[in-house]
Amino acid sequence: MNQRAPFEQRTVDELTIGDERSFRHVALYADLKEILRRSKYPFQVLPRSPLARADRALLLNLTFWAADAGGDVLVDDHIEADVVAHAAWHHLAARALAPAPGARPSVAALLLGEAIASAFDVYLVGRLLGHAPQSTFLETQVPAMADATAAAGLSGRDFEKLLKELAADPDRAFVELRELLYDATAALFACRSSREGYDALAALEGHRFSSLLPRYELSNWVLYARAYGDGPSGDARAREVDVALRGPGGGLDWLQTHWVSPALVVAPG
Repeated sequence: MNQRAPFEQRTVDELTIGDERSFRHVALYADLKEILRRSKYPFQVLPRSPLARADRALLLNLTFWAADAGGDVLVDDHIEADVVAHAAWHHLAARALAPAPGARPSVAALLLGEAIASAFDVYLVGRLLGHAPQSTFLETQVPAMADATAAAGLSGRDFEKLLKELAADPDRAFVELRELLYDATAALFACRSSREGYDALAALEGHRFSSLLPRYELSNWVLYARAYGDGPSGDARAREVDVALRGPGGGLDWLQTHWVSPALVVAPG
């Protein structure tokens, strides 16, 4: 009989966090890590076997990125600092936009949570450029961004300009990319043919970050939302958050006030 070894669970305190020194000047990162610590958020570690590979963990994370059980799948007891932040945003979104007991999360909640977590990456890129040039996060993210924008037709000079803009105002970069990711996936979700999808994407062309869209697994977001989301209309809470994030005082300031700070009020475990 082939017996399956169970995944092991680790809290953030039980993991070795790579590249964390590069994030020392990002206060919000420390808050997000503390939230995971206090909530005893469970990361899942693959069973020790030849199948415990990075490509296998990546496939599982892309397939089950919004699983109710929570917890990114790791190969071993190591995690990168940006993954810690990404997991924390998903955790906060799940808390704030939790469905009624027994119900599935709304489509709007799924897309909003992933848009927030993914857009935070460009904020981190902007914060680390010029402050931590040796960061392994930058070593992986910047080339991947360059490849995506080049495939979308952005010149090398324009990409350099984009990086300078990220460094000059990372908060604004988060706001704009978060909006674009949410709008793009919501529009694609409503489409029922490749022609409709083409028109939906064409309508977003010209956005400052439209060339970055190929960087994200948007088809995965849409298919996951279709399979596991509750209806096409979404829920009022997610849409209210989306509106608030677009308004004055929105973006990371709003999330800090309404999601991050309240989570830190809870007594540490």
